[in-house]
Amino acid sequence: MKKLILMLFLIPTLLFAQNEGVKFEHGLNWTQIQEKAAKENKFIFVDCFTTWCGPCKYMSNTIFPQAKVGDFFNAKFINAKIQMDKTDKDNEEVKSWYQEADRFAKDYNVRAYPTFLIFDTKGNLVHRIVGGGEADDFIAKARKAFDPNTQYETLLAKFNADPNNLSIAKSMAQAAKDAYDQETQAKAEGIVLTSLPTDQIFTKEYIELLLSAANVVDSKAFNLIKDNQAKFDAVSEKVKANDFLSQLLIANTINTKISAKEAVDFTAIEKELAQKYPTINTEKASLEIQPRYFSYTKNYPGLRDSFNKYIAKYGSTITAGELNNMAWSIFENCDDPACLKAAAEWSKLSLEKEKETPMYLDTFANILYRLGEKEKAIKTQEKAISLLTDATQKEEYVATLQKMKKGEKTWQ
Repeated sequence: MKKLILMLFLIPTLLFAQNEGVKFEHGLNWTQIQEKAAKENKFIFVDCFTTWCGPCKYMSNTIFPQAKVGDFFNAKFINAKIQMDKTDKDNEEVKSWYQEADRFAKDYNVRAYPTFLIFDTKGNLVHRIVGGGEADDFIAKARKAFDPNTQYETLLAKFNADPNNLSIAKSMAQAAKDAYDQETQAKAEGIVLTSLPTDQIFTKEYIELLLSAANVVDSKAFNLIKDNQAKFDAVSEKVKANDFLSQLLIANTINTKISAKEAVDFTAIEKELAQKYPTINTEKASLEIQPRYFSYTKNYPGLRDSFNKYIAKYGSTITAGELNNMAWSIFENCDDPACLKAAAEWSKLSLEKEKETPMYLDTFANILYRLGEKEKAIKTQEKAISLLTDATQKEEYVATLQKMKKGEKTWQ
């Protein structure tokens, strides 16, 4: 089936409390929160969230209620939540924080959600975390707020005061990446790459920074990798130079054409890139991105044909999840029997790679059902249900099974 989505509901209050998890302050204004932090000699942790943000909901409903997360944050911080958007359902307490929320966004440069701000006992901003995470990882990120060497805002001040200091620039580059401060990240990465000899850049110590900085076509970092592919491959454990560069070039070219509302001709694009970058082979990257492009443009016969080409040439490297996602995209959006039959083959291949996986069985059952193979679809869905342990997911699968038995549509 489609990727598992957690159905989470955001409680419409500004300040949220749990029995075992993180205890967020309720009924205090910002001045009172600062006073309480000073009195208890604690730092202040502020969750800047919006009602529409999925990761915000995940943190509130899955991470913050955990006992170990509560134990850490309740002992170390005075915790508060600030809703950064405005809705018709806001209660009076949320409304009372509207002005403060606007100030936080402006004064503390809150541009992505969730953003977590950490203040010291005197109310000075010392650290920020952008984006959620699992419990242990998030606790580790929050611990950095207590060390001046890892506090984001403290490090930023040091960097601005001495931007050519290689050690500070290196730390700043990683910290800025974690904090989603792209401007500072690019500046720090540039200083590091300019300061080091080429041979030193192609080491395990700097390879992640090089990759991060190379995400702009024809940048210094991009050209360093392009001109030193063998050195890069000798050190990189995550990706080969040609794969990284070709994917970046193909994606950048297609996005540029889409933005300019120009036609996308993959053969022409590959030819153009081969002339400009003769040391980079873009064939695989082009085949890999074509099905996603055709899905985006709702050209499902194009998706079918391009994905079949990709499977024919690189099938051994395709994951069961990729096969399942493409099959589900066809099922949800296309009633062409030829496309649905192709999706059924992809679905079967996903089950060959990962046998008896409920999610993949559900996809196969739905495709069979849309193809008119009702009895086989029902048996496949019943098998998927029998393998499930999660009650919420089982309820969803059972609902689909009932639609199949009644002859109702299982797609929108």
